[in-house]
Amino acid sequence: MPSGRKGNSELLGRRLQAARESAFVGRREELAIFRAALSGGRCNVLYLHGPGGIGKSALLRRFAREAVSAGRPVVQLDGRTLGPAPEAEAEAQAQAEAVLRDERAVLFVDTVERVQGLEGWLRDRFLPRLPVGALVVIAGRLPPDVLWRADPGWAGALEVLALRDLPARDAEALMDCCGVADELREPLLAFAGGHPLALLLGAAVAVQDGGASTRWTPKHDVVATLLDQLVGEVPSRAHRHALEICAHAYVTTEDLLRAALPGDAGRLFDWLRRLPFVESSSLGLYPHDVVREVLNADLRWRDPQGYAAMHERIHTALAEKVCTAAESDVLSTVTALFYLYRGKNAMIEPHSWYEEGEIQEGALRAGDAEKLLRLARMAEGEESAACAAFWLERRPAAFRVYRRAGTGEPVACHAWLRLETPDDEECAADPIVAAAWEHARATSPLRAGEHLAVGRSWVLPAYRGNSPVTDLVQWRVIGDCLRSERMAWSCIAVRGPGRDRRESCRRHGMREIPDVACMGGQSYTLFVHDWRAVPPRSWLRRLNRTPVPDPSEPQADELAVLSQEEFSEAVRQALRHLARPGALAGSPLTRTRLVAEHPGGDPAEALRELLEGTIEALDGDPRSAKLHRALTATFMGGAPTQELAAERLGLPFTTYRRHLTAGVEHVCQHLWQRELYGAAARA
Repeated sequence: MPSGRKGNSELLGRRLQAARESAFVGRREELAIFRAALSGGRCNVLYLHGPGGIGKSALLRRFAREAVSAGRPVVQLDGRTLGPAPEAEAEAQAQAEAVLRDERAVLFVDTVERVQGLEGWLRDRFLPRLPVGALVVIAGRLPPDVLWRADPGWAGALEVLALRDLPARDAEALMDCCGVADELREPLLAFAGGHPLALLLGAAVAVQDGGASTRWTPKHDVVATLLDQLVGEVPSRAHRHALEICAHAYVTTEDLLRAALPGDAGRLFDWLRRLPFVESSSLGLYPHDVVREVLNADLRWRDPQGYAAMHERIHTALAEKVCTAAESDVLSTVTALFYLYRGKNAMIEPHSWYEEGEIQEGALRAGDAEKLLRLARMAEGEESAACAAFWLERRPAAFRVYRRAGTGEPVACHAWLRLETPDDEECAADPIVAAAWEHARATSPLRAGEHLAVGRSWVLPAYRGNSPVTDLVQWRVIGDCLRSERMAWSCIAVRGPGRDRRESCRRHGMREIPDVACMGGQSYTLFVHDWRAVPPRSWLRRLNRTPVPDPSEPQADELAVLSQEEFSEAVRQALRHLARPGALAGSPLTRTRLVAEHPGGDPAEALRELLEGTIEALDGDPRSAKLHRALTATFMGGAPTQELAAERLGLPFTTYRRHLTAGVEHVCQHLWQRELYGAAARA
C-alpha cells in the first residue's frame, strides 16, 4: 500500500540521518561561529571553502539541523543539481525566493564552484536584497573571489572559514564511530591523516573486510587494500586501464580514451560515468580527489613501466590536441596538458578557474576600447596606457579581454602581437616591442617567413599574482606559442616580476632580459624563447621529464638556428663529405630542424639520406636530369676531382661546372625550404 511504502521511506530517512549524525565529529570552531551568526551576531554570510572530501557538505547538513532546531526556516541550494549557466541563475532565484521574504530564513548554498558565475550572482545581485536578519552559508572548494575582500561593504558582513583536515583527536573519534579496530588505526591514519572522506573510505573497507587486520599493518600497501575493497573487481583489464586513465588525466573524454587505450572507447566511457566515485563536468569525467590519488599511487607502485607508458600516451594525445583544437577549446586543452606536469614545478598548476571561476576570456567588443584604456591607466599608468591605445588602434584583433562573469566588466586585457618586420612607428610607440626586436637582431635574427610575438598584458592590481586572470593569460600564451607556425621568438613582457615568476620562467627555458623599459616608474622584464632552437615538441618533452632539466645547462635536443647563408654553406660542406659518415656527424646541419624531423635515430645517417634523396629526386624530371648526373658523378660516384667527373660524363668542363653549380643551388634551396617549412615544403 502507498501509505506503507511512505512509512518505510520515512523510517529509512531517519536511519540515514541518525547514521550521518553519529559520524559527525569535530568542527567545534566552525559550529561556534555558525551559532553566533544564527543568534544575530558576527555576520550575515558565512563562506566555507576547502578541498574535495574535507567535509563541507556534512558540515552544512549539521548547520541546517541546528537552524531547524532553532525554529529558523531553511532553504538549500546545491550547485551539483542546478542546470548550466546562465539558466542556473534563474533556477537559483526561484528556489531561494523565500529567503528574500523572511528575515529569519537561512540559505545554504553547497558546491558553489560547480556553476560558473553563481558566486558573482550571489554577491552582486542576490545577497544585497536579503533582509538584514537572514543568514546565508556558502560552501565551495575555492576561497571567495578577491572582490569580496576588495569591497569594504562586505568587511563586517562576511566571515570566511577555511575547512582543514580533522585534528588527531577528532580523527580518532571518527574511527570510534566507524568501529575501526585498534590494530587498524595506525596504518589507516598514516594513509588518510585527518581527511574525512579518506578516513571514512578506509574505515568502511577495514570494518567490512574480516581479513583486513593483516592487510592494514604497515608492511602492506594501504592504497592497494583500499582499491581492492573500494573499487573492487572490474570487468576486464581494459576497464582497469580506463579507470587509471581517468585518475591520471585532468578530465577524461571518449577522445582521450580512444587515443590512450585501444578498444571500445564509448563503452568504457559509459562504464566510467556510472561509477559512484566518478563525477562529470562540461569538460569530461573525473574521479573524486582521494580516489584519484589512490589509483595513481597504486599504478605507480604496481607497474611503474605501465604507469610511464600510460602517462606518455595521454601526454602525446593532449600535446597533439593543443595544436589542433578549436579556438574555443584551447584553454581547457592547455589546462589538461599542464595538469600532467603537476608536482614538477610547472609554470601553472591547473585550478578550476577556467570552467568554474569568476573570470571569462573573450575577444574585443565594440565599446571596449575606452574601458580598456581606463583599465590600463589604473593598472600601469599613463605611459603604458599609451602603448595599449596604440595597439588597440593598430591591432585590435590581437587583444583578449578578461571580464568578471557576473557583470561583464573587464579586469584585464592581453595582446599577442605577431610581428614580421621591425617597424619604426611601432618601436617608437612601444619600448617593449623595440626591446624585443633589438634582442632578436643581436642574438638570432628572423629568417624569411618567420615572425616574433610579443605578449603585453594590463591587469588590475587586485587580479595580479596567483589569480584566475594570471592562470587564463598564461594558458592563452602557452596555447599561442604551441600553435604558432613559423614563430621565431616569443617575448613576454612582465612588469616588476617577483622571484617566483622569474624562477618559474627560467625553469621553462625562457631567458630573462631585465630592465628593457621603464614606464610609470616601474621596470619591465622580457622573458624570451627561441622556438626554432627548442621547438614546441622538444619544449614539451623537456617539461615531461622527471626531473625537469635545468635550462641553464646545455641540452642535447636544442637545435641550431642557422641563417640562410650559414645553412647553404653547411649543405655545400656536407655534399663534399657525403661519402664520409664520420665527417657528416660534425655538420651543423645534424642539429637543425631539417634533420630533427627526419625519421631515424642517427643524425649523420639522416643527413646523408636527405642529401641523397634530394639528388635522386632530380632524376625524375628530364629538365633536371643533367643536374642529377653532375651531382651524382661529383659527390656519389667516387670521382677524385671535378675534371675526372666531367670527363666521365663526357661534358666540357664549363658545361659540367654550370650543371654542378645549378644542382648544388637546387639542393641548398630545397633543403632550406624544408628547414623553414618542414617536410611538407615543395621542392
